[in-house]
Amino acid sequence: MDVEVKKDKAQTYLKDHEVKELIKKSQDGDQAARDLIAEKNMRLVWSVVQRFLNRGYDPDDLFQIGCIGLLKSVDKFDLSYDVKFSTYAVPMIIGEIQRFIRDDGTVKVSRSLKEMGNRIRKAKDELSKTYGRIPTVNEISEHLQLSPEDVILAQEASRTPSSIHETVYENDGDPITLLDQIDDGNEGKWFDKIALKEAIRELDERERLIVYLRYYKDQTQSEVAVRLGISQVQVSRLEKKILQQMKDRMDL
Repeated sequence: MDVEVKKDKAQTYLKDHEVKELIKKSQDGDQAARDLIAEKNMRLVWSVVQRFLNRGYDPDDLFQIGCIGLLKSVDKFDLSYDVKFSTYAVPMIIGEIQRFIRDDGTVKVSRSLKEMGNRIRKAKDELSKTYGRIPTVNEISEHLQLSPEDVILAQEASRTPSSIHETVYENDGDPITLLDQIDDGNEGKWFDKIALKEAIRELDERERLIVYLRYYKDQTQSEVAVRLGISQVQVSRLEKKILQQMKDRMDL
């Protein structure tokens, strides 16, 4: 079943209080309630998926990943929050798709380049047996009738990215990782800053404004409430929700 069929199955929307009643049942173990939430929010997932089209990924694959994010939001949603479920679910769905794209590789390699990389690996194995050593780039290029530049490009494109936690040296049982090597002397705080920036970027406009006013302008909740035209209690609830969402994203 493709995305268009899935999308059309969810023509009717549940009211927010109905969704929350189903979430309560789902969190208590009711599978039917969980399935109904997923069915009625397919259009919501599809609307998020559209943001990630034209990136070389199959829309149906992105839809399936988005559904995983939707179900995670069902499991993690705090019913004590005065917030619509869709407001909470959308960042979760976006985050799940972004993690899928990130983990799949930040650089997409063309099929022809992958095939060339496979040919080069096979040639290296064959030539290594013949020469009794690892062949040079020129020897590989001559064997495959490719330019040395093409051989280097294909090898680099096929190289697996290193994990920042990969051990690069071990001294008396004390491993030194790649992260240790790129530390800027500030206890790795640059890495936390990157994660914080990403978490803030995924907030909506009002949420980012609240963070800016509270933590960059050092305004009180009452001052922020006046700026936004809402009550101080609402600001307090929103701030609590925002901080929890950011913490969840940074912990993933």
